[in-house]
Amino acid sequence: MGGFWKLIAQTRNYKGFLSLAILCHVLMAIFTIISIPLIIPFFQVLFDRIPDAQSLSTGMDIGDQFRNKFIVLIQEEGKQYALLFVCISIVVVFFLKNLFRYFAMFFMAPVRNGVIRDTRAKLYDQYLNLPLSHHNEERKGDMISRITLDIQEIDNSILRVIEVIFKSPILIIGSIGFMLYISPSLTLFTFLLLLFTAFVIGYISSTLKKQSHTAQQTLSEINSHVEESLTGMRVIKGYAAENFVTSRFENFNSNYKTALDKLLRRRDLSSPLSEFLGITVVAALLYYGSNLVFTDQLKPETFFAFVFAFYNVIEPAKSFSSGYYSIQKGLAAMERVDEIMALPMDPTYNDSGKSISDFKNQIKIDNLSFRYGTDAPLVLEDISLEISKGQKVAFVGVSGGGKSTLIDLIVRYMDPQKGSLEIDEVNYKKVNSNDLRSLFGIVTQDALLFNDTIAQNIRFNRTATEEQIRWAAKIAFADEFIEKLPAKYETSIGDMGVKLSGGQKQRLTIARAVLGDPPILILDEATSSLDTEAEAKVQDALDKALKNKTAIIIAHRLTTIINADIIYVLDKGRIINKGKHNFLLENCNIYKGLVQMQLS
Repeated sequence: MGGFWKLIAQTRNYKGFLSLAILCHVLMAIFTIISIPLIIPFFQVLFDRIPDAQSLSTGMDIGDQFRNKFIVLIQEEGKQYALLFVCISIVVVFFLKNLFRYFAMFFMAPVRNGVIRDTRAKLYDQYLNLPLSHHNEERKGDMISRITLDIQEIDNSILRVIEVIFKSPILIIGSIGFMLYISPSLTLFTFLLLLFTAFVIGYISSTLKKQSHTAQQTLSEINSHVEESLTGMRVIKGYAAENFVTSRFENFNSNYKTALDKLLRRRDLSSPLSEFLGITVVAALLYYGSNLVFTDQLKPETFFAFVFAFYNVIEPAKSFSSGYYSIQKGLAAMERVDEIMALPMDPTYNDSGKSISDFKNQIKIDNLSFRYGTDAPLVLEDISLEISKGQKVAFVGVSGGGKSTLIDLIVRYMDPQKGSLEIDEVNYKKVNSNDLRSLFGIVTQDALLFNDTIAQNIRFNRTATEEQIRWAAKIAFADEFIEKLPAKYETSIGDMGVKLSGGQKQRLTIARAVLGDPPILILDEATSSLDTEAEAKVQDALDKALKNKTAIIIAHRLTTIINADIIYVLDKGRIINKGKHNFLLENCNIYKGLVQMQLS
């Protein structure tokens, strides 16, 4: 039940619209109930069973008063007029019923859409605030599935929840009340049959939530595989791996089909079974009620009204069945969303720490050790070093030595398990995270760009004039190819910058890094994936960008690191030597081996 009320709680920001929708549902139910007894006078006129003036009742309940007025109307105006009055009354009542039905949906639309917008926004915000370790471990397709398909299931459930809580009970209670008023014994007989029906349908629906959760999890695996396939299409085609990835997709797809088959078979069984059981109940009702009519215990027109009232119980009861299915799917989807919302936020983010606006002296790393996970081996061990303002510092070593992890710690994407980092003698943990990261301009090996214009990719979340964007592009030597494009800086570069070459994309990331003139530039294998011509252009751009900057460089290529003020050699997570290029050539075999390998 906790999940059910949690689903209801999602609407709390839309109390006004929700209240109007509930009111309209209530009025629609009331007018539906009013329509039930209106058929009694219709059948009385139709079958010429009109009471005479002698049968005026002295009772004071609503039924007696309505019956008296109808008798007087017939006596004064005649049967034709009375029949017309009844027909008009039926039309008016059904018009009002459907009018309020429309308004109920009209007012529910902003509630449903608003809840979905808010939930999706919260989930997206949570994605952004989760630590990088989560994004490295989780499949992107699963995360996309939660923010699209699962939230859509929550949307479908909200309408069902409102119907099940506010509309259906009123219809059922009102109809049962009328049935009890007509014949308590017939009502009791009917509901003994309905209890058996409800038990059977409830048993079928008991596992829907679990099966729905399984189906949605399997669908997220399909989304993950499709996302990976589209992203890695060049690799798939390059390795002629179409059959391999197709086989994996067919496996996921078949698993989803199997899960969905089980789910839909159980769900689809509830509707025909409930209809069969319902018609069985109706047949028993018709037989038992007809006997009451034959023995003059019940009037025919009253029995017709009873059957109509019973129909108005069956339909809402069936909506409970289908609504229960939708709600179970919604609760399963909400559980998947809540799994993400319950994850701890990025522990490295600190928006209340000390504000800093510039890099003045040095970054100090003291006795730092780091591992990914509690039981994982150390990636970095006992790292101590200083990076002074204006210094060009390089890190080299074989792959897996911990260089990129060290960069992630310097930018504070993560925190070490041991040791500390300081900037200008202030511990990283005491510094405002946004202020700290604003000091860095980062150029990575993979030129990550967004499906937007060149100008927006350079600007990226910063306030910058057109002149400043052009200045940054000029620093990065990107202006030479931008000016040749038809739309220049307003050119859309496609998904991940697919319309640009590798060198062009990398120069855009350099322009993005230098915009705003950050005091520290980080270059993480910025030229390693480029061909010789592109590397030369990007290297010229980097040399220009690094003037008067503090630089932290990871690179294999000599052209990037040969003129560094100090080079740290990392091996298996430890600093094994440091110094300038010539010193390391003479005193560090690992460094010498890396250089000789590149020269060869």
